[in-house]
Amino acid sequence: MQTHLADFIRETPEGREAEEILRKCVHCGFCTATCPTYQLLGDELDGPRGRIYLIKQVLEGTPATEKTRLHLDRCLTCRACESTCPSGVEYGRLADIGRHEVERQVPRRGADRLFREALKGLVPSSGLFGAAMGMGRLFKPLLPRMLAGKVPDAPPAGHWPPPRHARRMIALAGCVQPSMRPSINAATARVLDALGISLVEPAAAGCCGAVRFHLHDQDGGRDDARRNIDAWWPDIASGHVEAILVTASGCGVQVKDYGHMLRDDPAYAGKAARVASMARDPAEVLAAEAAALQDILARCGAPRSVGKIAFHAPCSLQHGQKVRGVVEGILGAAGYSLTPVADAHLCCGSAGTYSLLQPSLSLQLRANKLSALEAGRPERIVSANIGCIEHLGAGSSLPVQHWIELIDEKITKRT
Repeated sequence: MQTHLADFIRETPEGREAEEILRKCVHCGFCTATCPTYQLLGDELDGPRGRIYLIKQVLEGTPATEKTRLHLDRCLTCRACESTCPSGVEYGRLADIGRHEVERQVPRRGADRLFREALKGLVPSSGLFGAAMGMGRLFKPLLPRMLAGKVPDAPPAGHWPPPRHARRMIALAGCVQPSMRPSINAATARVLDALGISLVEPAAAGCCGAVRFHLHDQDGGRDDARRNIDAWWPDIASGHVEAILVTASGCGVQVKDYGHMLRDDPAYAGKAARVASMARDPAEVLAAEAAALQDILARCGAPRSVGKIAFHAPCSLQHGQKVRGVVEGILGAAGYSLTPVADAHLCCGSAGTYSLLQPSLSLQLRANKLSALEAGRPERIVSANIGCIEHLGAGSSLPVQHWIELIDEKITKRT
């Protein structure tokens, strides 16, 4: 794709990156076939190819409009298009650049602006979010149905083994997971403990930065990344930890991008690249420990009877981190029976704050996803991202859990 970027961006780092990405696009349209919003709306401008044209026009000097912003707002940034693209177009990074410029040209106003500002202030703060979740649970019977669905009961975390092994990994607690699903990281700690690996959560770390970054406060998102790097760096520099484990795949894809986010920061570029290279999803860790895990699972016998389960692969795992088929293999090796899921590449509609900002589209996508997941009549649904788990759980009568909790159940005989 030929480009003629405008003077305001041509010689900037963002402009050079955008031009490189745009030149890879060959207009083939394969991306539209796997775009969730294009499938729902049937509008070229609500698919990746159309959005690429919109961003290109803005970066070439065509003034952005509210219509431009609307079509970019509707994008889930699920990155299914990246998995489909034969030319390797990094759509997600181009979307970040384009949205940032559109936000600059067409500032938000009124309730839309206030709501987004509230999300940027509330969600990344685990303390504020936890307090709000506590209040929500207290008054849940009085809340509107849509809002009540966002206030789940938190399962107890259970025992977290103390650090006792020579091998050690850091866990990211994140911002919403500690109050919504503390059981996930605790289950991961127990599974790793059985493998001879201690898992610790440095208290000074917090939100991965995705919330602010994708709500167009990119400087705030970078500050979140710097805070986490500072919290983790003493253990990394001393060689005391071998990996940074991120159990929420949406956060994992963000941490793995720290090197790119801070590439122009001379004080943090090297550290950020090191952190990004150490970030791991639990599926990657357990796959690397496959032989030891299989020995443990064999000694545990068959898992308790749960019937069939359906696995929803989050977009951030399969398209963002490109970890595909690994979770299914681990669950199968543990003795669980997985049902086939049609259109498994499609988003469930959670997508970070998308379910709050685009509720109508989000609910349509959730209904389609649950129809596919429940078609095989499973007794449980499992996923790998807190947002997907809570979003699907709010629309299904079936239990929805993180897949690592099933491995924990088998190893520790938890019920």
